[in-house]
Amino acid sequence: MLGIATSDKFRLGPLTHQRGDRTLVMGILNVTPDSFSDGGAFIDPAAASAHAEKMVAAGADIIDVGGESTRPGHTEIDAEEERARIMPVIARLAKSLAVPISIDTAKAEVAEAALEAGATVVNDVWGLQRDPDMAGIVARHGASLVAMHNRDAVDADIDILADIRAFFARTLKIAAAAGIADDRIVLDPGFGFGKTVEQNLDILARLSELKALGRPLLIGTSRKSTIGKVLDRPVDERLYGTIATNVIAIAGGADIVRVHDVAELVDAARMTDAVMRRSNG
Repeated sequence: MLGIATSDKFRLGPLTHQRGDRTLVMGILNVTPDSFSDGGAFIDPAAASAHAEKMVAAGADIIDVGGESTRPGHTEIDAEEERARIMPVIARLAKSLAVPISIDTAKAEVAEAALEAGATVVNDVWGLQRDPDMAGIVARHGASLVAMHNRDAVDADIDILADIRAFFARTLKIAAAAGIADDRIVLDPGFGFGKTVEQNLDILARLSELKALGRPLLIGTSRKSTIGKVLDRPVDERLYGTIATNVIAIAGGADIVRVHDVAELVDAARMTDAVMRRSNG
């Protein structure tokens, strides 16, 4: 059975956050040559560091560093290459940023190197269910975990919310066995990962089913292909669709939104928060 959390606070690295206070904004920093949106833009550590500082100045509460693209059809890389991409960047950010740093990876050895360099959050796109060493490393470092739902293949016939809940039940069992602190776990339903357009829309429409789990929720819709398909827009024209999906997610109970366009989404989140505080009064 999927455990229901009862705490109204959660921790992201050194940050303790009161749920319902305001929506946190996670800024995306891809240090990859082939990410679907900004691949190649921030490979240079100096450029990556400058962009991270710009996102923090715009209101980002956490910076999520990724060294391997997870877009459909991406070329997989080994841990050595992934470490070579992320380590110079995380080392710089750990010295210059006052906000938590997250490492976006499914490889335990990459996560461990990042945590030793100053990251305090692991964003695992396979929710502890791909690398058997990941849970132990997160627990040993006292790190926070963002556990994302994922699928190897799309299945249009399944109830995607039921599949997500079953996946999270397995994730939470693994986390508990490893000793990961309950208040350091955030769940991400994986918008855009192994799902049809309709299933991605269902996640937003039925987010209350996941909110009922009592766990902090992260939503990442930024510039994704579902927005492009619904609006018939290329990747560089998906800002308004991103704003709309994030507003819907926040209204539905999301605690964190993961975005490329930080300044615009901070404004959208703050405005939505102000309205939702009145409605939840």
